[in-house]
Amino acid sequence: MRELNFKDCFWNGDFTSTGGYDSIIQHLNNGKKTCKEIEDFMKARASIEEKYAKELLGLSKKMCGCNEMNLSHLQLAQTMRDEAKKLEDFRERQKETRKKVEQQMDVLHKQRATQFKKTMESKKTYEQKCRDKEEAEQNMNRNASTSNAKQQEKLFARTNQAKMNAEVADRLYMQNVTALGKIREDWQKEHVKACEVFEKQEVERINTLRNMVWTHLNQLSQQCVTSDELYEEVRKSLEHCDIQEDIEHFVNLRRTGDKPPGTVPHSSQIAFVIQRKQQAHTIHYRSSKGYNENQTFFVSSLMLLCRH
Repeated sequence: MRELNFKDCFWNGDFTSTGGYDSIIQHLNNGKKTCKEIEDFMKARASIEEKYAKELLGLSKKMCGCNEMNLSHLQLAQTMRDEAKKLEDFRERQKETRKKVEQQMDVLHKQRATQFKKTMESKKTYEQKCRDKEEAEQNMNRNASTSNAKQQEKLFARTNQAKMNAEVADRLYMQNVTALGKIREDWQKEHVKACEVFEKQEVERINTLRNMVWTHLNQLSQQCVTSDELYEEVRKSLEHCDIQEDIEHFVNLRRTGDKPPGTVPHSSQIAFVIQRKQQAHTIHYRSSKGYNENQTFFVSSLMLLCRH
């Protein structure tokens, strides 16, 4: 099956129509818009990565272990900016090339439309002059037998003038047709060249965008690999985590003693008062003649009872 291309598929039956050319231009404009959208996306994504990297940097100042992650995101942000710049330069180059071709085609389209209009007007004039000549010849033939010599001379002169006018109109019409044919050839050649340039640009655009998106996805995949490598280092560190060892380390480092404080005894105020009174009475009774052993026993019994 024959491959389709621009130069064979965007013609129009209408001589002055630019429908096929306009369709190509619209498609290229859409492609340019797509390039700009991807370019803006890359720039925005780079800004997000840079912001994320800065936040990781701030976090790394509080906790260790984030420096490598921060650097990887900064590198990814810069790589995205580089890719966006390449796409911007590519878009500008295509813009300049298209501008030259479009300017030349616009001139040819205007020339073709102007000359076509001029040709159609000369054709209309030529057809009218031909009708005038036919009418003059018919009028002369009808009045040839009924007109005098002077009238016939006038009819003959009018017919000759109409014939000359038709010949002049025919020459002008032919000149315009020839000029239009030359403009048509020039336009057709340039249209083919423009289609080839535009198709080449479209091939380059699709290839560039495809490669750029592919590269971007590879960069994201590499970022995931880098992140997973850092995560793996943490996982390996966690494998050596011994809970009991950490507990014992803390105990040995911060221990304060292995014996709790003793109990606090209960001290009765009533027993203390009775004991003081006992001592006072004992001294008093021993010094008096009426010392009674039974009373001494009674006081001692009360003191023991209070203790219990």
